[in-house]
Amino acid sequence: MQPEALEALSDDIHLLGDLLGETIRRLAGPEALDLVEDVRGTAKGLRADPSVEEARRLRDRLGRLDLPELRTLIRAFSIYFDLINLAEQQARVRALRARRRGADDAPHAESPGEALRALRDRGVTADEIADHLARALICPVFTAHPSEARRRTILGKLAAIARELDRMERGDPVPAERARAAEAIAEEVEALWLSDAIRGTRPTVLDEVRHCLNIVEENLLDVVPRVYRTVEASLRDAYPDREWRAPPFLHFGSWIGGDRDGHPGVSPRATAEAIRLQAETLLGHYIERMDALWWRLSHSDRSFKPGEDLLESIAKDAALFPESPRPPVHEPYRAKCRLIGAKLRRTLESLRSTPAWADAARTPTPGVYFGRDELLADLRLIADDLGRVGARAAANGSIRDVIRLVEVFGVHLLTLDLRQHSARHASALDEILRDAGVCEGYASLSPDARLDVLARELEGTRPMIPTRLAYSDATNEVVETFRMVAALLEERTPEAIDKYIISSTTEPAHLLEVLLLAREARLFRPAEGISRLDVVPLFEALEPLQNASPIMEKLLGLPIYRRHLELRGNLQEVMIGYSDSNKESGSLQSAWALYRAQVDLVETGRNAGVTMQMFHGRGGAIGRGGGPANHAILAQPRGTVDGRLRITEQGEVIADRYGHPGIAERHLEQLIHAVLHSSFPHEGEQPEPAWVRVLDRLAPAACRIYRGLVYETPEFLTYFQQATPIGEMAEFKIGSRPARRGKSTALENLRAIPWVFSWMQCRHTLPGWYGLGGAVEEFLAERPETLATLQEMYRRWPFWRTLIDNAQMILAKADMTIARLYADLVDDPALADAIFARISEEYRRAVEVVGRITGQSTLLEKMPILERSIQQRNPYVDPLSFIQLVLLRRLRAEESPHEDLLAGVLESVNGIASGLKNTG
Repeated sequence: MQPEALEALSDDIHLLGDLLGETIRRLAGPEALDLVEDVRGTAKGLRADPSVEEARRLRDRLGRLDLPELRTLIRAFSIYFDLINLAEQQARVRALRARRRGADDAPHAESPGEALRALRDRGVTADEIADHLARALICPVFTAHPSEARRRTILGKLAAIARELDRMERGDPVPAERARAAEAIAEEVEALWLSDAIRGTRPTVLDEVRHCLNIVEENLLDVVPRVYRTVEASLRDAYPDREWRAPPFLHFGSWIGGDRDGHPGVSPRATAEAIRLQAETLLGHYIERMDALWWRLSHSDRSFKPGEDLLESIAKDAALFPESPRPPVHEPYRAKCRLIGAKLRRTLESLRSTPAWADAARTPTPGVYFGRDELLADLRLIADDLGRVGARAAANGSIRDVIRLVEVFGVHLLTLDLRQHSARHASALDEILRDAGVCEGYASLSPDARLDVLARELEGTRPMIPTRLAYSDATNEVVETFRMVAALLEERTPEAIDKYIISSTTEPAHLLEVLLLAREARLFRPAEGISRLDVVPLFEALEPLQNASPIMEKLLGLPIYRRHLELRGNLQEVMIGYSDSNKESGSLQSAWALYRAQVDLVETGRNAGVTMQMFHGRGGAIGRGGGPANHAILAQPRGTVDGRLRITEQGEVIADRYGHPGIAERHLEQLIHAVLHSSFPHEGEQPEPAWVRVLDRLAPAACRIYRGLVYETPEFLTYFQQATPIGEMAEFKIGSRPARRGKSTALENLRAIPWVFSWMQCRHTLPGWYGLGGAVEEFLAERPETLATLQEMYRRWPFWRTLIDNAQMILAKADMTIARLYADLVDDPALADAIFARISEEYRRAVEVVGRITGQSTLLEKMPILERSIQQRNPYVDPLSFIQLVLLRRLRAEESPHEDLLAGVLESVNGIASGLKNTG
């Protein structure tokens, strides 16, 4: 970061810090501010000279404060982190603007322009780029996984502050304008201090839908057309001898309202409501856009002759709305805009009714847009006619952006994925097949026998499920889900839902189960050439990942499944899960299993003439596949991206990457850059066979070390439950979904998000690195000469470099001094000493081997910006950890927990999450 950029960042931090300090002084009193500064200074000194005993003294000193004083400290440090995050965000936005203002015409780093120039210089032709873009897909998929700790109210106030920071430097504001912006920031900071930091009630599924839609409407709907304009300008720059119109390769999906795996709140009705809310948001936006176009397109036919196609379309549409005023006769584009607006409003009105499944398709209402094609045809009619008469500025202006939005978002906004656990389908079909007289005891059959039963049934056409359902509630819910999907696709838009994801896929029958249930709801009708859903297996744990290719190979050999794929364009999407595999086998084994699975799956698809499209289920934290998304894409094995990629954007990551339009635009450009590069990989970035053999040795060793602690040490579960706030976090109402699958407290049933979240809170950060150090150390002890190989791998292999860099980032956010104090919470001191000794020793090994591989003397030595950010935060996040320790001990000592005490713990959880910027 340049000196002037550092100075601007420092100015923002001081402004926001001073406003917060003044707020604390005024509302909590000068003694509260003095206490904040005193504790911060002590923590800063402890950070400079770490000592477990000194850390315990600070903890004990804080333990003498009463609960109101502790909660005041929590609030002060938590809000400070939120403000620091905004200052750093503004610094990123400032840097992006500076690059775009630069005199040099070279594209900035990690942009579509940089990727296209590099590909051109390597000999990739314009035709190859055009062919690539024609089949490309980049689709971020938003999920509501509970790792966003902040309330929607708090996020809204932070967004308001971000807008004022923007205003203070845009267009060289006069002093009075800057002063007004500062006053507005002060008002929001005051409101932050006086607002509840944590939710009083758990959000509903529809609350989560609205939260996501707020970010999409505020930012993405303006950003996406700009991104496409940037791509097209970059194409013209790199390949000037060709006319370019980039196809709509960028789309967006959502799980919010469709992910029913272990979530009782996601009912068929909730799915329908999620679709409705999305469509209402988008249609309202389109109506505003059409009203704006109406004002712009005042072109009179006294100045030009409108085309016959346009005039016929106006007459045809006007007949659909006889009760409406006649459109302006002499202003044909305005007339068409008004009629498009009327059709959009009629489409909006149609959303009031709830779709209902019937055993026969229904005819769409006249004047209602059913899918994107009809709306696109109307809009393109205007644009084409403007171009025909020579009004090029208008033809390439605002209407072009509206067309682009419809290409990307249709009339539905985010394409909703459905997800359900494989066991739910098997259980439902066990009951359905028995009642239909097809098979007794389906669930107890062998995997091959289940596959045979399903394949036979799918080859036939007899219906098995009656219109009136008389099954168990659980089976009825499964059937009703498929029927609701059919109703939505027939009555709303065929683009609202197109994928059904199967959690815990472990055998080929799991995909045929979904296909059979889809057939019963009229979603799969091969005789009519119809298959409405991609059936997507989710391979999560280690063994399913290792078996993924054989499972798909067996399916691809079934005629009925190949017929389904033919109807879906011979494309098979496969989702790979980073979270559960990491929790089960550790970070290194998980990453290597995912890498290997992708290579094998793509090869299996290639041999069968089927395109394998990867869907990466990544979380925000390193322990769940997190880290910079563009680096993760570049780290994928050669040939597995090939222009098509879906990737989850989860929890706190959504606000971080899409909460500011400038950051959202940059993030999407980085995704495009990475996908372009990975689709035309450089030969020098491919792994040598010797490197693959190294990982084949390291990954099982790391898994053995990880499982030796986590699953094979009987006392470990006690340590985890007592040394982390996992029990208290069950009361943290940050998401609508339960933290566990089922009621069992076994580690296997705990979801990966609270697993990672709790280790971040207690500063161990264990899921992101445990096992790496020991595995590498063992390997080097046997073969010291291979250090040079590991270093060369770091320099030349994106996969290994990304894995090591992510590990050092999460190691840098750990703190073994503070982690030792969390170990003090364990009732049995001997147990705490034994487990913590193993964790701290493995931490030492990991830090050491990362340094040797990267050639650094300290973590993040070659990442100064990230290192500085973490160092700036530590003096503020450390006190929150000490306060949390005090409150956990008090809370656990009480027979009946005090509500305010629990609130204090949860507030500290919220603050630490903001400070570390990685939750789940």
